[in-house]
Amino acid sequence: MGMKLSQFGFELPEELLAEYPAENRDESRLMVLNRKEQTIEHKQFKDIIDYFQPEDVLVLNNTKVFPARLYGNKEKTGARIEVFLLRELNPETKLWDVLVDPARKIRIGNKLYFGDDESLVAEVIDNTTSRGRTLRFLYDGSYQEFRKKLDELGETPLPKYIKREVQPEDQERYQTIYAKTEGAVAAPTAGLHFSKQLLKRLEIKGIDFAEVTLHVGLGTFNPVEVEDLSKHKMDSEEAFIDTNATRIINKAIKERRRVCAVGTTSMRVLESAVSSNHTLNEFSGWTNKFIFPPYDFSIANCMITNFHTPKSTLMMMVSAFAGHDFMKKAYTEAIKEKYKFYTYGDAMLII
Repeated sequence: MGMKLSQFGFELPEELLAEYPAENRDESRLMVLNRKEQTIEHKQFKDIIDYFQPEDVLVLNNTKVFPARLYGNKEKTGARIEVFLLRELNPETKLWDVLVDPARKIRIGNKLYFGDDESLVAEVIDNTTSRGRTLRFLYDGSYQEFRKKLDELGETPLPKYIKREVQPEDQERYQTIYAKTEGAVAAPTAGLHFSKQLLKRLEIKGIDFAEVTLHVGLGTFNPVEVEDLSKHKMDSEEAFIDTNATRIINKAIKERRRVCAVGTTSMRVLESAVSSNHTLNEFSGWTNKFIFPPYDFSIANCMITNFHTPKSTLMMMVSAFAGHDFMKKAYTEAIKEKYKFYTYGDAMLII
């Protein structure tokens, strides 16, 4: 029998939810879990450099978050509607999959107006899920101008549990400093702890970096609602691994170096592209891989992650990597030592 959903529940005191990031990215707290020794150390994130040797590899997810949350008004009634952009279906016809809130007010055929000048309009053309809709945007201008307009009107899609208003600095802080390829609706949070200075210090020490891309969708955060984990279906997310990344990572595997996945998203894309002889293949496509215990990891032998929500798929992956009892011990200690949880929280290094 596999593990059950109820084995991933825990009580999290509300004051441990990180509403704001650490003032300096690399000064979050860091809990270091050594799987072999079964030891737990308490450090600062910038101390991570001490755990790596020259030619070890850090695998970074270079996805970039776009300002996915828009507010529009419904025609006739003027009701304020939140539109969360999930995925572009067709650039030419400007078709998008979105979530709307409040959903009960939004029906096929409705029009929504955005911006003070109402220069952007969207028509609801389909229902997808209870809150999901397909919208066709109507905009006079080129595709580049349309995307620019979305960037202007959209705001940083901070997670729902952060109850405060979005602030201008969130736009920069809710993005890794190595973000390049736009397409995510949520940040790969483990990467938020890296500062320019820390990356430079790692580079000087001789650490290699391999960049992969996984565009984080909201599916990553969908609650698991089945007790039998093998019955949970992950949403698909778009991912890419190029020749350069496979070359760097496969060389490190061959030389038995440390290959460290920065975040659950990097780990998922690596495990979605494993060859039959346990090396990494190039990848371009969609992955709905769900990693939960027991699971044998093929590529990374080290992982950086944040502290996750009870019963989340992210926590399940960490459990598979660290060992369930060891992870539970670490979480109990994190709560006792008042580590901060979730997006802007503290970090964990598992070696």
